[in-house]
Amino acid sequence: MPELSLLLIIVLLLVLAAEFVNGWTDSPNAIATVVSTRVMSPAKAVVMAAVLNIVGAIVTGTAVAFTIGTGIVKPDIINLNVVAAATLTVVVWSSVAALYGLPTSESHELVAGLAGAGFATAGSAVLLWSGWQKVLIGLGFSTILGFLFSTVIMTGLYWLLQGISLSTVRSTFSKLQILSAAFTAFSHGSNDGQKFMGVFTLALVLGGVMKEFTVPLWVMLLCGTVMGIGTATGGWRIIRTMGFRLTKLEPVGGFAAQTASGLAILLASSFGIPLSTTHCISSAIMGTGASRRLTSVRWGLARSIVITWLVTFPACAILGYVFAWLLNRIF
Repeated sequence: MPELSLLLIIVLLLVLAAEFVNGWTDSPNAIATVVSTRVMSPAKAVVMAAVLNIVGAIVTGTAVAFTIGTGIVKPDIINLNVVAAATLTVVVWSSVAALYGLPTSESHELVAGLAGAGFATAGSAVLLWSGWQKVLIGLGFSTILGFLFSTVIMTGLYWLLQGISLSTVRSTFSKLQILSAAFTAFSHGSNDGQKFMGVFTLALVLGGVMKEFTVPLWVMLLCGTVMGIGTATGGWRIIRTMGFRLTKLEPVGGFAAQTASGLAILLASSFGIPLSTTHCISSAIMGTGASRRLTSVRWGLARSIVITWLVTFPACAILGYVFAWLLNRIF
């Protein structure tokens, strides 16, 4: 095995730092509803999410990892500084947003950071349209399917549960919501966990440790575990925004939102589409509230979240460019 250079070690640590931040700021979205409906305590929900994020990241293949590692920028014309700049962008942007309790998309931060850093290093020819097509499809999956699936599921449940007492509905869906939260955490790992596996493997290829892009099992285990540790460390501000402030949720609504987002995320993962799990879960929660009545959603807060989404792409592309420009001059 080739000797690891100092630069490669630094880059790999940055990738793991970004994966940790992903678990800290993004994974809590998967359990926000189960905490807000008081079906599970925050501590138990976080542990469950951490474990199932790891499992989801390991057992669902590497299609998303392959898209991120080989489909966003051309691996043969970039260097380790590009990976370092992109992951540093994720760490900085997510950490700042988390201070304000705003859910951000590590997916969009990562691809925008890669694009900006790649452009600073090799010009516009660095971008690969095939991967960006999947990113654009992911935008549709996360914003439209999450909202649509949750609206359909919630409307169907309203129809099915007519005549059943509220106490029975709450008791039943309190139990079912634990399963839907577990499903969402698993599907989150299947998509978000794979993204940083892809970047980690890309760094190994660029550093000369691997000759071709294949995600080893030890990389899956390492990245999945780091993401799980990040989830277990907190993320309460994100949980509060998503689960308590966006709309008032009952267990049946939490079940609908989690099931809808889990289905959309897992569907995207099966096609190797990197999507924003944050967008997907946020949209599903909005769809659940809107199916009850439009005024149930706090649209002012929703607007702030959407603005953050829109700003993320250009801001992180600029950050990636600046970080890569600096790193290319240092190394």
